[in-house]
Amino acid sequence: MDRNPSPPSSGAEEEEEGDAVGSTVYSKHWLFSILTRLIEVVSPAEAEPAASPGGLGTELDEEMENDICKVWDMSMDEDVALFLQEFNAPDIFMGVFAKSKCPRLTEICVGILGNMACFQDICMSISKDENLGQVLLQRLCDSDSPTLLETSRLLLTCLSQPEVANVWVERIRENPSVYDCVCFIMSSSTNVELLVKVGEVVDKLFDLDEELMLNWIKNGTCRSVGPSVDDSPEELPDFKIVPCILEAAKQVRSDNPEGLDVYMHILQLLTTVDEGIQAIVQAPDGGKETWSLLYDLVCHELCQPDDPPIIVQEQKTVLASILSVLSAMFASQTEQEYTKMRKNMPLIGSLIRILQYMEGCGKRSDDNSKESEQQETERADVNEEDFHLKILKDICCELLSNMLQELTKENTLEGLHQGHLNEQTCSCAFQNLLPLYFASVESFLEVLREADQTLADNLEKCFPSLKVHA
Repeated sequence: MDRNPSPPSSGAEEEEEGDAVGSTVYSKHWLFSILTRLIEVVSPAEAEPAASPGGLGTELDEEMENDICKVWDMSMDEDVALFLQEFNAPDIFMGVFAKSKCPRLTEICVGILGNMACFQDICMSISKDENLGQVLLQRLCDSDSPTLLETSRLLLTCLSQPEVANVWVERIRENPSVYDCVCFIMSSSTNVELLVKVGEVVDKLFDLDEELMLNWIKNGTCRSVGPSVDDSPEELPDFKIVPCILEAAKQVRSDNPEGLDVYMHILQLLTTVDEGIQAIVQAPDGGKETWSLLYDLVCHELCQPDDPPIIVQEQKTVLASILSVLSAMFASQTEQEYTKMRKNMPLIGSLIRILQYMEGCGKRSDDNSKESEQQETERADVNEEDFHLKILKDICCELLSNMLQELTKENTLEGLHQGHLNEQTCSCAFQNLLPLYFASVESFLEVLREADQTLADNLEKCFPSLKVHA
């Protein structure tokens, strides 16, 4: 089914006066009848054990599926959501989760709860129900991808509500199976939509609670994940968070730029604590897989020579995350083979190109501001863009300055030969690095004199402050 059927209305002549749900045209009587049928599906009368085989089996009766899908659509309306809450729909769904073996029915019920949770009062009620909270977290151990997707959406909705976010953080922190199930999804799923949504949940959790992030970094022992479902093992492997993040990032990188942004930000959050950096660089491969993936993204996919300079505006957040992780790794692992400068001249070229593109964006922004007066909202958007570009520039300059300090004459000659270094690129680098990173520029200029005296002299003429200190 490509889309859910259109919801019914209460506009028929035979509907009684006052049957509408709130200010909508939906029928209270019809909604109540569906909830009643749902109860009957999961709790058939003992005298009629086969009365509703669709509920307890693995397949859902077509008519019932159509009707419950209509409720799913209708639950996006606040009046309908409040009606469902008033008639204890969450408790009915608890019965579905406990008794139904039908993945489609479980998916729809979680989806309805997710819609209901978009409204603050209902979200608070759902979140404070400890039994429902535990049952929903158990759904992360499900083997059905659509159910996992709807569960992740529901969790993200609740975590995005400041009034209840801490309730869910604490609940997740106390439930070790969540870590195992999330890692299992990230490391094994090929469903890009699911991976993106799970990534958003992890990103939000780490952003909300550093303690939980530290716990997940340190995790790695085998634990039972509780009640198993079909095709789901009772025990999961010895998961480590970084390899799972990398595997998910590889899955989403080509199909979903927003998803890649999410996973790169998760890695960046890890580098905000020492334990996170160590988890990356003390992996069995010493961090080589992480460096290789991020290097490949910067040098071969993002902000490429044939892209227009404005591309940096579109990619600024993912670039900032990637360069932040590379910078942390470079600072902590200078002895690793993958950080040797002879292997990373293209990265220096890419860093300078990012700075060049940002200069292009800056000129374009200045031109636009001169052409006409912007409205307040437009000016706010520009200021936010400038803020994110400034963050990217700061991170880019820090990594570039550290890398320039490590260059030898041989590295520099190779960079000149490959075209990564020339008067234009060096001028751009100096323009952005000075005066804050004067020592790095001065160190690089000394090496450059040995490799290309003429180029060094020309750069000194363009930047007199360097000549004074020569």
